Amino acid sequence: MTYAPVPLPEHLPEQLTITLWDFTWFTRTGPGEPFEDLDRAFAEAVERGYNTIRICAMPFYLFRSGLDTRQARFGPLGGGYGQGTRWYDVRHRSVLDARAHLLQLFRAAQRHGVFVIVSSWEYQQTSSFSGDRRWFDALMRVPAEERALVMAEAHADLYEHLDEHGLSERVAFVELHNEVQAGYLTEGLPGQEPAVVELEERLSRALAAFRRRLPQVPVTVNYSRVPVDAMRGIPREIDVAVFHPYVYGVLEEQTTGFALRDPARFSTERVRPLLRPDAPDYEQWQPPAEDLWRKEATIVGKPEIYVHDWADPRVWDLYLYERYSAHHTQMVFKLSEWIDIANDFARGRGIPLVFGEGWLGYTPLRATFEEGPIGAQYCRRAAAKARAVGARGSIVCSNAAPHHPMWADQALQVQCNAIFTGRSGFSEDTAAVTYADHGF
Repeated sequence: MTYAPVPLPEHLPEQLTITLWDFTWFTRTGPGEPFEDLDRAFAEAVERGYNTIRICAMPFYLFRSGLDTRQARFGPLGGGYGQGTRWYDVRHRSVLDARAHLLQLFRAAQRHGVFVIVSSWEYQQTSSFSGDRRWFDALMRVPAEERALVMAEAHADLYEHLDEHGLSERVAFVELHNEVQAGYLTEGLPGQEPAVVELEERLSRALAAFRRRLPQVPVTVNYSRVPVDAMRGIPREIDVAVFHPYVYGVLEEQTTGFALRDPARFSTERVRPLLRPDAPDYEQWQPPAEDLWRKEATIVGKPEIYVHDWADPRVWDLYLYERYSAHHTQMVFKLSEWIDIANDFARGRGIPLVFGEGWLGYTPLRATFEEGPIGAQYCRRAAAKARAVGARGSIVCSNAAPHHPMWADQALQVQCNAIFTGRSGFSEDTAAVTYADHGF
């Protein structure tokens, strides 16, 4: 029987211009932090050309954990741990009524005419910012084969909660979880095929459960990169094709060469050339003893956090610039090819295409390669390509959000959103000419 996808709501904009607010909209609400004032954050987003945010709505915590969330505590990972790492540099401890804060976010979105892609990072890292480990423990008590199903029920609970308060029209669509093939959703799989393939049965059951409760609400899952070796494993029951095309290239050379994601090969001495002179040895860089559980609650590699915390950003960026030319052709081709493959998949399924993250990769908080002249051009190129294939939604890049330094580059974000929505003359051909003019 052929699945009939649920269409996106008719009142959504023609193109969703997305800024990635992830879990930071509730972890960084302290004095001077980017989400201390939600109205200001939304106003700044609209000024930059955004009409959609994508968030971890903490559905499991709010509706399926069994925990009292009226005085939810959030804060840093402990000591200085994670303070140089993107998404992890929470500065203050805060106490929120978490359900009330969710409603405040949606009411602010309503006031500013912004829509929300509702997702979850809970089986990847969100609970690591909690005041204690009870949230993480509640997540892990769910049997692995039932986790996607429980997330589906939690999302349905959350949507109904929003609907009760007249806010569900702000939901663009629901993602059961972020990057499903990377995190604790995959526990217990045989490991004989790509995780995308082995997850299909769990995800299909979860999507069906959500649809039984909310048949009119579009729901999906999303995938890191474009899993070209495993597209057969993407469930038939999704309503939106969501991919995160990180092309890496020169970043992959750096990540692999310094073993940032290979603990067996990693050592302080191997990465010493990237670090500030005062960097401690890797083994010494830990959260306080009472916070060590947080390392288990996040899937980000511990060598990578160490290097990002202690990297000299000038040296990091110089390494990439010096080696970029050898990767340019492959990176440009990969970005274009992955977008084409994603588009072909979406067209074959008859569903809209959205790019929820991308484009280069994971860099230290204070590194500037992504927003520098090369990285910014990838943002422009991707925006033009996404428009050319008719994508329904796209980002400027993952770092274009209030909690990253790139937020200050308003002009680039305005330009890229204009490119994607067709209010700019920039195109893929323009991008190629611009590269040629600069000797690339």
